[in-house]
Amino acid sequence: MATPPRPDHMIFSFLFWRLFMAGPGCRILTHAAGGEWQLLLRNIGITAIHMQLLHNDRVVIFDRTDFGKSNISLPHGKCRHDPNESVLPIDCTAHSVEYDVATNSIRALVVQTDVWCSSGAVMANGDLVQTGGYNDGERVARIFKPCSSCDWEEVPLGLAARRWYATNHILPDNRQIVIGGRGQFNYEFYPKSANARTVYTLPFLVQTNDPKIENNLYPFVFLHTDGNLFIFANNRAILFNYFKKFVVKTFPTIPGGDPRSYPSTGSAVMLPLNLQEPSIEVEVLVCGGAPDGSYTQASKRNFVRALKTCARIKITDPSPQWVMETMPLARVMGDMTLLPNGDVLIINGASAGTAGWELGRDPVLNPVLYKPHTRVGSRFKVMNPSTIPRMYHSTAILLRDGRVLVGGSNPHIDYKFTGVLYPTELRLEAFSPEYLDSGFSNLRPIIISPASQSKMGHGQGLTVRFSVTGTLNPDMVSVTMLSPSFTTHSFSMNQ
Repeated sequence: MATPPRPDHMIFSFLFWRLFMAGPGCRILTHAAGGEWQLLLRNIGITAIHMQLLHNDRVVIFDRTDFGKSNISLPHGKCRHDPNESVLPIDCTAHSVEYDVATNSIRALVVQTDVWCSSGAVMANGDLVQTGGYNDGERVARIFKPCSSCDWEEVPLGLAARRWYATNHILPDNRQIVIGGRGQFNYEFYPKSANARTVYTLPFLVQTNDPKIENNLYPFVFLHTDGNLFIFANNRAILFNYFKKFVVKTFPTIPGGDPRSYPSTGSAVMLPLNLQEPSIEVEVLVCGGAPDGSYTQASKRNFVRALKTCARIKITDPSPQWVMETMPLARVMGDMTLLPNGDVLIINGASAGTAGWELGRDPVLNPVLYKPHTRVGSRFKVMNPSTIPRMYHSTAILLRDGRVLVGGSNPHIDYKFTGVLYPTELRLEAFSPEYLDSGFSNLRPIIISPASQSKMGHGQGLTVRFSVTGTLNPDMVSVTMLSPSFTTHSFSMNQ
């Protein structure tokens, strides 16, 4: 299908920039350290259920308004008044914060309606548009503009349907498509155009819905290079033309048929695209999840071991098939984060049970690195462990300096800090992958231009100037561009 018009400009700082060089000792250093962990803050006041990096190098974090009082007060004596709130109609504590990466500090934000289990994406102008949630927040659209004093703005009835556990994806025409959610087998767009219908049916979501369990919430959605959407739910996927509203292709079911979507939560990424190839290949990787029936068993306090497999498919092939790989560690509720060297970091989660209140067991403390370009059988590497369990409602996002920000974990209906197996987690960590090892310092570039906040038109050429102290082979220099994701419930939307 033809690609629709794109926004006139793209702001550079929406993209994560990093240059990578290879020298004589480079490959040895890559396999040396296993990564490093750093505790950034012991208490950010809330649990990081949702996270989004903005172009001003600040991260918007929020949990839900009906947890009860958080551990951070709203500034200047502010209080949130919401007669529809089920827990605290008057709440003087914050349920959203802004993390300043440069100063390692937190600023409390005011979110009025319930953002629990919502979705979102950053628009071309840098604004975060976040949609849906629970209770009085289920049809609200919220906007956060990146500035040092900005706060949430809310658009009541910005959505046509209730959106709880939905997925958003930014589109080339600068709209967002909002897909699915609990009880919603349809999709819509935000913002709305004057002559468009409000809600469009998507039978695929009916077909992938397991009665009383679902296993198709927070579907994995990626924009294909041909302009169609790859949509994965439960254990299978389609290629969908959202302009003409028809299924272009139905992909095979993942071998074994086990579910990978919430609450049998795995994760997924579209692997980095190589724009230097004459024909661009597009591959999707889905990892982890829970065996069929695990959610029912976990509800009976029988915690089934999580899936240990990844499934990879080349969606540009004429007859695409899933290729199965085995991870070193079983994992459910893990996050998959694209790194600037093209690797995938699999982090957080549990090795038994499923997503849901108190339904996960045995935290997986070790991240695992997946190297997509090495041979099958040698693509995984276990990294150094954290000491903090990151269970249900944990998150991980890539920062512009190459670290991975890790937060959250609250498998409880409210905040619980004592007397439980996995207490509500307020600590914020950073994981530094091996490419940040000090042995790479002479090969780590300083970008001279383009300057931050520069703009370019679609299809315009781009020159990147940088300096580096070490000796490098110019033929081995590569540039990676990454889009900052909206991350929640083990899926990084728009990554």
